[in-house]
Amino acid sequence: MNFSEAFKLSGLLCRFSPDGRYLASCVQYRLVVRDVKTLQILQLYTCLDQIQHIEWSADSLFILCAMYRRGIVQVWSLEQPEWHCKIDEGSAGLIASCWSPDGRHILNTTEFHLRITVWSLCTKSVSYIKYPKACQQGITFTRDGRYLALAERRDCRDYVSIFVCSDWQLLRHFDTDTQDLTGMEWAPNGCVLAVWDTCLEYKVLLYSLDGRLLSAYCAYEWSLGIKSVAWSPSSQFLAIGSYDGKVRLLNHVTWKMITEFGHPVAINNPKTVVYKEAEKHPQLGLGRLAFPPPRAMAGSLSTSESKYEIISGPVSLRTLKPVADRANPRMGIGMLAFSPDSYFLATRNGAPLKTQPSALPRARVCLQRASVDRVLSPLLPCRQYSQCRLGLGHSEAEAVRGTGTPVPSAFLPVGPTAVKAGRVHRREQGVPVVPGRLCVCAGAWGR
Repeated sequence: MNFSEAFKLSGLLCRFSPDGRYLASCVQYRLVVRDVKTLQILQLYTCLDQIQHIEWSADSLFILCAMYRRGIVQVWSLEQPEWHCKIDEGSAGLIASCWSPDGRHILNTTEFHLRITVWSLCTKSVSYIKYPKACQQGITFTRDGRYLALAERRDCRDYVSIFVCSDWQLLRHFDTDTQDLTGMEWAPNGCVLAVWDTCLEYKVLLYSLDGRLLSAYCAYEWSLGIKSVAWSPSSQFLAIGSYDGKVRLLNHVTWKMITEFGHPVAINNPKTVVYKEAEKHPQLGLGRLAFPPPRAMAGSLSTSESKYEIISGPVSLRTLKPVADRANPRMGIGMLAFSPDSYFLATRNGAPLKTQPSALPRARVCLQRASVDRVLSPLLPCRQYSQCRLGLGHSEAEAVRGTGTPVPSAFLPVGPTAVKAGRVHRREQGVPVVPGRLCVCAGAWGR
């Protein structure tokens, strides 16, 4: 794999356009747009303050830059560089900004979640939505962009409002039987809305587009509940990851559990493939080393490479007991990702291994055989699955992003692959521009 030269970056703000033709990056108050193939600068925009958030429109024609500290959003056009738009929320402040699916409306959330302001780039009209709830995932659009579901909090109760995105008129408004609504997500076909409660109570509610309660599911009581939820691309399965370290699958006909998967500590099935990441140190020829060694050679000596090795079963993964009396304990299924054909499900368990306290084990589960297919044990924590989907095209593949690790990995049907990127330099903001060295803080596949 070939790497380009290192570009300056601020706040890890680097995004590919949806059509895969452009790459936008931020350096303080400047927005740089490059061509993906040549990496040549196409446009250079200057904003009023340091950029804190960027987002492409769905058609890749516009890009918004949010400056939360000043409550300002600026919008730039790639087709007409001389055109620009400025949105000022004034004294209401700004804490979040996003595009609508049509790429012609911007939704701004004011401070203290007092309201959501919908700005139209075409008609210059403004619409207001009151009482948005401050939760983990309180706003979600359908795949076709026709409807918006918004979580609301009124009179100490949770509500859901469904709006038509064409004119932002209210379609349905209903209350939910939740103590503290945490998140919701539309099914890919846009017919069912999944709503889940706080982690203190295991409860998933399924609503139709007209607000009817289709089903409610609860696996257990009096323990930490739901941690992650994901729909399959076919809308036939709803995967629910919980703090007990299990994933439960609901079917779309009866909304009952059809099977459950766990992260077993002991792998006894001979058909399960277990990959373990191991460090590979370079061999040193001490007789020909100069003292002190050159700077380039010293950097290569201190950098270790890694590879994945297949371990023959049975395998026992020794895990540490998480600290339960602290907030956000490292336990449970925190990430779920389906393959594009809904055949495979990748999960990540937060329980750390005893041999590497910072490691997070991951498993790849086969839906048809209802068994663990492959297990990966990386040296460094896996922070996030790739946003590019669990697959390149329609082949089963998984791209993994790491924070503060020099080796991003790609998981292919033939096995995982580790790519050497450079020496580790832990930085909270940005990528250090050091010749020959690179800190991988985030990564994404091009379109």
